[in-house]
Amino acid sequence: MSIKIIHVQPGGGFDRVTLGVGESAKPQAGEIQVRIRASSLNFHDYAVVTGLMAPTQPRIPLSDGAGEVIAVGEGVTEFAVGDHVVSTFFPTWLDGEPEVDGFATVPGDGIDGFAREEVSMPATAFTLAPAGWSHAEAATLTTAGLTAWRALMCDGGLKPGDSVLVQGSGGVSVFALQLAKLAGATVIATSSSDDKLARLEALGADHLINYRKDQRWGETVRRLTGGRGVDHVIEVGGPETLEQSMIAARIGGHIAIIGILSGTEARLPVITALTRQLRLQALIVGNRRQQQDMIRALEATGMRPVIDRHFPLEEMVEAFRYEESKRHFGKICLDI
Repeated sequence: MSIKIIHVQPGGGFDRVTLGVGESAKPQAGEIQVRIRASSLNFHDYAVVTGLMAPTQPRIPLSDGAGEVIAVGEGVTEFAVGDHVVSTFFPTWLDGEPEVDGFATVPGDGIDGFAREEVSMPATAFTLAPAGWSHAEAATLTTAGLTAWRALMCDGGLKPGDSVLVQGSGGVSVFALQLAKLAGATVIATSSSDDKLARLEALGADHLINYRKDQRWGETVRRLTGGRGVDHVIEVGGPETLEQSMIAARIGGHIAIIGILSGTEARLPVITALTRQLRLQALIVGNRRQQQDMIRALEATGMRPVIDRHFPLEEMVEAFRYEESKRHFGKICLDI
C-alpha cells in the first residue's frame, strides 16, 4: 500500500521539500507499525528543514509522531493493535543518564522522522499516549513537553513554593509554566507581546515582564522575588538572554539551558556564575522512562497542552513559515 511521505533534500531549504509516496512496511521482530496521525513542530525541525542543520541525504523530517498501532511484530508484548502511542526523541536512550551525543539517532535528523502516514520502528521508540488525549495533543509531548518536564522535575527537582522564570510563549515555555503551576510554584513570565503576556497570565503566570520594554529584566525578576532571585530559569533564548537569566537566578539557582533562538555562541559571565554559584544545566529532551513518568503525571492531573493551530501534512512548509513569524502561542501541529 502506498503512503504519503515528505522528504527534505540534501542542504535543506523550503524549496527542497518534496511530497511523494512510499510503500507501507510491515513490522519486523521487536517492531510496531504505527499509523501516524499527528506531529508538532519544534525549532529543531525548523533548523533541519530550512538548512540551519541541513541533512546530507534525503530525509523525512519531524521528530514528533503520534498515532495508533496497526500491527505488532514478533516478540512485542508492550503494545497491542489499537493502542494510541507517541514517539520518543531518542529511540535508543531508554533510561538512566544521558548517553547520546548529538542527533544521529533522532527521528527527523539522523534518521527518518514522522512526516509520513505510516512507520515501522522498534517498540521502544514509542510510549503509550496519555489516555483520552487527541493524537495532536500527544504529539506535543515528544520534544517540548519532555524538555520542560526534565528541566523542572528531573534536573531541577522542582518543589512546591519554588519560583520559575519562563521565557516567551513557545511550546517548551508554555509547558514549563503549566507544569510549574501544577507543582505549586510561582511563575514569572517574559514576552515581547503584551497580548501574549495576558494569555500567559490566564494560564497562571503570577508576574509578567515585557522584555522589549524592560531590557534589564533580570534585575526586575530579582525585585519581584524580594532580592533573592528565582530557583529555576527555563532558558530558551540563547546568547541574547543568558546574561539576564543569570542575574535573575538566586544564589545556587538552576538555569536549564535549552534553546538557541538567538544564536549558538554566547559570552559567559564567569564571575557572575562563580560568585552566585549558579548551576547551568544544558539538556536535550530526555529519555523514555522520563517520558513515561511525565505521561503518568499528566493523566493524574488532567493537564492538557496548548495548541495554537493545525495544518495538514501537505502544508508543512506553510506551518514552518507560521512558526517563523513568531505569532504562535504554544504548539503548532500537523494532522497527517
